[in-house]
Amino acid sequence: MVLNYIWIAFFVIAFAVAVVRLLFMGDTEVFPAIMNSTFDTAKTAFEISIGLTGVLSLWLGIMKIGERGGVVNALARVLSPVFTRLFPGIPKGHPATGSIFMNIAANMLGLDNAATPLGLKAMEQLQTLNPRKDTATDPMIMFLVLNTSGLTIIPVSIMVYRAQMGAEQPTDVFVPLLLATFCSTMAGIIATSIYQRINLINRTMVLTLGGMCAAAAAIIWGFGSMDKTTMSLVSTSAANILLFLIIIMFILAGVRKKVNVYDAFIEGAKDGFATAVRIIPYLIAMLVAIGVFRASGAMDALIDGVRWTVEACGGNSDFVGALPTAIMKPLSGSGARGMMVDAMATYGADSFVGRLSCVFQGSTDTTFYILAVYFGSVGIRYTRHAVACGLLADLAGIAAAIAVCYMFF
Repeated sequence: MVLNYIWIAFFVIAFAVAVVRLLFMGDTEVFPAIMNSTFDTAKTAFEISIGLTGVLSLWLGIMKIGERGGVVNALARVLSPVFTRLFPGIPKGHPATGSIFMNIAANMLGLDNAATPLGLKAMEQLQTLNPRKDTATDPMIMFLVLNTSGLTIIPVSIMVYRAQMGAEQPTDVFVPLLLATFCSTMAGIIATSIYQRINLINRTMVLTLGGMCAAAAAIIWGFGSMDKTTMSLVSTSAANILLFLIIIMFILAGVRKKVNVYDAFIEGAKDGFATAVRIIPYLIAMLVAIGVFRASGAMDALIDGVRWTVEACGGNSDFVGALPTAIMKPLSGSGARGMMVDAMATYGADSFVGRLSCVFQGSTDTTFYILAVYFGSVGIRYTRHAVACGLLADLAGIAAAIAVCYMFF
């Protein structure tokens, strides 16, 4: 229901802003721009869905091999102590636990292409536990919030963009980004746990979070001693080695269980094609609404209003130049990426705004895109508190990014 109101608001606000620009500013190009954006974004949404087909087919095929080979069940057993607390609605040892873990691990390593099909597989498995097929369950919402909070340990793409834009030290945003994304994830978990009445004060969760902090510190120490060329080479190589290692492990597990690996892959790949087709209308609906909002000038008006408000209150408005990236990130990953690159090109890669835009980009994820694709893949229409918790995580990530960047830069 909340997503429905937000979707309507995109169009209504865009229309109101466009009317003001036409009548009072004489901007005769605004409505043609809006209509052009509807065609362009609808085409883009379709192309994204079709482009996902190959990746979905590949990874859902690999997941099917892992499922038949017992890997997913093994992961579910290992993670059961933590996940039974975060996802009390999932039965102990259910294969969805393994899929959720692999999706989160892929996101943490910045492996977006691998994370999406793994996440869609997890949603399909969670849907089998759903008594009301059109309404999001508590485990689905917790899973979506973990995705939208965007916990990232190795932000490979952001550091590569910084190197390309001429940053003297592309890794200088690494620690601030890690802190901001950690705050976003923690806020999302806490908010969702409050809604769902989940108790986080227990030995298992405290040890898990402590272990995550220790692992993050080790990664920071390791990358801190590298130059930008070595950093890019090592991180990219590690990510690709890990991906291929997962494929090999799943295949070998299937062979060990005497599974017909090829047939299992084909069966899973067919599911990937069907899933890609199912998400097309949901993706078109969301991207068209976002495109209209941007083309109307509503985004620019929002940024100008924030700048004026901050300055009127006597605050430092240095961060406002990076806000387009923060505002766009929950709506569109590619749009936010474009805003980040534009900020670095306009203000400089090593400027405060340039660095802050990079931290914004990595501190959260594309909330509305994830909600549209993941819920759309299983036909969920009533999202309950998913949007509210996801946006709270985004807000915490944005606030943390601003505070941390003022502290560091």
